[in-house]
Amino acid sequence: MPKRDYLGLRAALADRMLPVLVAAMSFLAALALAGALASATLAATWESQAASALTIQVPQPDQPDPTGRTTRLAAVLAALQATPGIASPKVLDAATEDALLTPWLGAGASELGLQLPGVISAAWTGAGTPDTLATALANISPGTLVDIGAVWAARVAALTNSLLDCAVAVLLIVALVAAAVVAVAARAGLAQRRETIAIVHGLGALDGDIANRFAFRATVLAVGGSVLGTVLALPVLAWLAALAAPFSGQAASSALMALPMPLWFAMPALPIAAAGIGWVTAQLTVRGWLRNLP
Repeated sequence: MPKRDYLGLRAALADRMLPVLVAAMSFLAALALAGALASATLAATWESQAASALTIQVPQPDQPDPTGRTTRLAAVLAALQATPGIASPKVLDAATEDALLTPWLGAGASELGLQLPGVISAAWTGAGTPDTLATALANISPGTLVDIGAVWAARVAALTNSLLDCAVAVLLIVALVAAAVVAVAARAGLAQRRETIAIVHGLGALDGDIANRFAFRATVLAVGGSVLGTVLALPVLAWLAALAAPFSGQAASSALMALPMPLWFAMPALPIAAAGIGWVTAQLTVRGWLRNLP
């Protein structure tokens, strides 16, 4: 590419508005990409944990079971311990139940005089889902409820798919807006240098040569803006990662390093995508404009 600016593109495509707008687009794209990958990774962890979780609620846990030999809670716990595929059944103590109910009933829920059910947590290690477990436990202790984590895992998966679809839509919108910004800047540059371009074109300059000069200038500005926007997104991602650290079990100080590895590979792709958008858009815009010259 010749170094001399025969068409005066440094003045026609100034290094102000276009890089700033592309930086803003890259900033939003980085946030959308990070949100999609982080939510997918976090949801995969939650889904694997929730899929095997079982929560059993036993109403009136201290009442005798139908045999009269033990309490309803003890009978259900013994049945779970004897059921193949059930691992680590454990009765939640009053303090743990209070902690779980605090967001709804406030502190000290066990002291409100309510008849709280006994809660047993366990893990399912068998194949498929324990579809018959609820019926078997209801026969031992009528009214016993079984909450299968696979249901919540499916809901988490559906939520993750929705978030990914939203992120893809945001990225497409950002790409279209970035292309529109480059096209408008190229059109403005063409209008500003119309006479010079018309003279050069009339003297025999090829459409491809003129388009390449515009595309090169637009690409340089787009890449510079994209790099700026991507770098500016990193502190924001660090802050968001620190906020999300409790949900992923990471320390807030190391949350940024705990971001999904694909994100670190995807971030450098943003300037590359900006370069492609800038080059292609400028080429199409300039070539279409030149075809309308007399």
